[in-house]
Amino acid sequence: MAGCPRWAALLALLALPALPRRADAGCAARGLCCPGRDPACLSLGWRPDGSHGPCYCDQACARTLDCCHDYAEACPVIPCVVSQWSVWSGCAEPCKTTYRVRRRHVIQEPRNGGEACPPLEERAGCVEYWTQQGTECKQSLIPALITTGGFGKARKKRAAADGNERAGYCVEFQLVAITPGCLQSHHSYTHWMQYLREGHTVCVECQHPALDSRSLHCYGDGSGSKKNQLLHWQAVGNAQCKGTWKRIRQLDTCSCPSVHSFLFI
Repeated sequence: MAGCPRWAALLALLALPALPRRADAGCAARGLCCPGRDPACLSLGWRPDGSHGPCYCDQACARTLDCCHDYAEACPVIPCVVSQWSVWSGCAEPCKTTYRVRRRHVIQEPRNGGEACPPLEERAGCVEYWTQQGTECKQSLIPALITTGGFGKARKKRAAADGNERAGYCVEFQLVAITPGCLQSHHSYTHWMQYLREGHTVCVECQHPALDSRSLHCYGDGSGSKKNQLLHWQAVGNAQCKGTWKRIRQLDTCSCPSVHSFLFI
């Protein structure tokens, strides 16, 4: 009876799955690491569950649980690595609302299911107010000035009392870029800037006296701009709150939601 524990220990050792041997091909020995699901990316050896036989070295084997025992070591996940951004370029063209560019390049391509590379180019709205010959551009390039729609109520009352009120209109814009300064305004009169969000559609009203008597347009409303052209705006009351937008359409009747309703000033 004294020898029974030894026999039990021996039987227990025999019952354990055999450890991988160097003779087994695996992934490293065959130099295999394949993207996606590749049935040809096949080897022979031990699997992580202890079974022996055909095993795979492709990216999908982690989901199908048929990887070779050394897949994780032989095919480590390698994410994309990119360089730092370059400096911003100058404006693409002078005397018009256009864009500037910055770029970065790939230092290391992703492998074995590593995270894909991020965008390698960014564009931002840009206006150059001087020609290449040093001549000043037209004043029409100055960004539109906007404020909260609530300011217009008092202004309309004054215009009506003077008998000078003219019919206005509204313009819908899609906000493209917004500076962080719009969210850093803590004064009560600047809270409206916190409703400016990239990608949102906003409605900006043109009313007297901002409505020019000759052109019948508000300064900077984007009339005459090309489709999808980036236009600049500036919030009144906070010089750090500005950005770019794209003109969508003009509305003769203003019915804008109060939160996203603003005013040319």
